[in-house]
Amino acid sequence: MPISAYLKGLRERIGHDLVLCPAVAAIIRDEAGRILVHQRSDNGVWEVPAGGIDPGEAPAQALVREVFEETGLKVVPLRVVAVVGGLALTHPNGDRTEPTGILFECRTVGGTLGARDGEALAFRWVSPTEVPEHNVFPKHAFAADFTGVYFAWGERWLAGLE
Repeated sequence: MPISAYLKGLRERIGHDLVLCPAVAAIIRDEAGRILVHQRSDNGVWEVPAGGIDPGEAPAQALVREVFEETGLKVVPLRVVAVVGGLALTHPNGDRTEPTGILFECRTVGGTLGARDGEALAFRWVSPTEVPEHNVFPKHAFAADFTGVYFAWGERWLAGLE
């Protein structure tokens, strides 16, 4: 489902105005360390499984649901890899959003890889360096040896707090 019932209802009331959108995304690796990406049905873009957090959901709960809906895989989140935000987007239909994304590394515990909700056209496994460039998360966060947590930081943010 490309837009949640919650967001659809909100859009009916506020039109194209800016909406903050909490979201999650998954790093799912195979035995060779490759990362699962899928081709989106709405725009043909390849990306890691991802989606919005619905009202009442914990981020990890949304991750488990989104991954299963898009891929048919059951995953357990292992750790937070990155948190990003602060970039407003204007979508082709004129909707304005500003996502805050949480990237989790996951372990597959079951399921069968396959499109379940119509959002994915195809799947492929890629090396960490082949994760698509358009991805909002930094490339180094997908490296197998990345053990930190990425988040944007600017010392200048402290300057205005007087």
